[in-house]
Amino acid sequence: MPGVSARGLSLEERRQLAVNLTRVLSLYRSILDAYIIEFFTDNLWGTLPCSWQEALDGLNPPQLATQLLGMPGEGEVVRYRSVWPLTLLALKSTAYALAFTRTPKFQAPSEFRENPSQSSRLKAPFRKHVRPKKQHEIRRLGELVKKLSDLTGCTQVVDVGSGQGHLSRFMSLGLGLKVKSIEGDQRLVERAQHLDQELLQTLGKEEKRSPQVVQTHSHRSPHHVAQWVDPRTLCEEVLLPLETSPQGEARLLLTGLHACGDLSVALLRHFSSCPEVVALASVGCCYMKLSDPGGYPLSQWVAALPGHELSYRLREGACHALEEYAERLQRAGPGLRTHCYRAALETVIRHVQPKLRRPGVQGIPRVHELKIEEYVQRGLQRVGLDPQLPLNLAALQAHQAQENRVVAFFSLALLLAPLVETLILLDRLLFLQEQGFHSELLPIFSPELSPRNLVLVATKRPLGQAFSVLETEDADAL
Repeated sequence: MPGVSARGLSLEERRQLAVNLTRVLSLYRSILDAYIIEFFTDNLWGTLPCSWQEALDGLNPPQLATQLLGMPGEGEVVRYRSVWPLTLLALKSTAYALAFTRTPKFQAPSEFRENPSQSSRLKAPFRKHVRPKKQHEIRRLGELVKKLSDLTGCTQVVDVGSGQGHLSRFMSLGLGLKVKSIEGDQRLVERAQHLDQELLQTLGKEEKRSPQVVQTHSHRSPHHVAQWVDPRTLCEEVLLPLETSPQGEARLLLTGLHACGDLSVALLRHFSSCPEVVALASVGCCYMKLSDPGGYPLSQWVAALPGHELSYRLREGACHALEEYAERLQRAGPGLRTHCYRAALETVIRHVQPKLRRPGVQGIPRVHELKIEEYVQRGLQRVGLDPQLPLNLAALQAHQAQENRVVAFFSLALLLAPLVETLILLDRLLFLQEQGFHSELLPIFSPELSPRNLVLVATKRPLGQAFSVLETEDADAL
């Protein structure tokens, strides 16, 4: 995905980018604020300029993928079915020009070329119980943390929100780091400890089978702690060293793989407030769970900008996977009709119960095999309404005929969503820079595998060109 590189931007460039983002988001807030399930009840198609409607109307999903969400590579040309209005072309260009690029400095994950479920760059014991997406993430983030630890002289890594401990296990038993793993869910901590023992047994058996193989790392599993980290206060457990270092003081590196909502903000606050913490590597997610105020904005600069406010809907939209959806559009699978079916269901719900708005409908299996009236009947039952209510089949079929319009509107919102994520992450960079710290944002994962793929790296002393070392792909499999 093209865009602006987050690496190496000056303070003034970061500030100007924030200004541009808030202006653009203010212009198109109505699209981002809209809920696609209200496409018919709120006449969302009618809110678009007539010239946009004419350009988008009738485009099938692959055409939307190419003409709306696609950006041509070098030497490529996007061919439009009709002449698009300059305002729509400008929106598309602006959306790509202002978003942080999510393309990492390595080729698309060749590690899964031989086997789509097993990373060739991760040893078999570390792949067990770990899905391909997570294999890719723990390897890439673990390697970055190891390099950052070496560059900053850290004595201990603290993995906050560690879940089942896959990242902690790889960093400790795979990369030889001293790791404390903090997780609020006791059941996940117990699961992590069980997986630690299982992996230790496996590694022990490998040593017996191949005693000639020199083990580069000691078999030291992570130290797990069951404790919630309150984003509003500093957590003493995060700062406690596992052992006294020879220098007499701990130098901590905080990390979090997809630290949810305010948890990523807690990591920032620990880094900025605690002298023991000298480095940070955080990949955030679930922006809709950020406290308002408190979780965003963090920087004085963004907080002073008109139009900086981000509603729950905007922050939720920023978590969607643009690349994955573009691929779905290219495949033009029948599953795309779910948006249209759910929007049609909303019209029936509002007709029966006007005060019942946007109720949660648990996933209805095999939607693509259902007629629209069958979907509506099942949906009514899911929200506690009579599934045998008489339905206006003509109205439902008229809604279904607008399926491509629904998909087109949703695609417009997705086109803008990366701008919201960019503003949230830019706010964090500015927050750190306002306090005199050094920070960069690096695309670390393949966006096709892991949509939230930007890692915020921060240090308390300048690393200069050493930041580029963190982005490179190691030559040897681990």
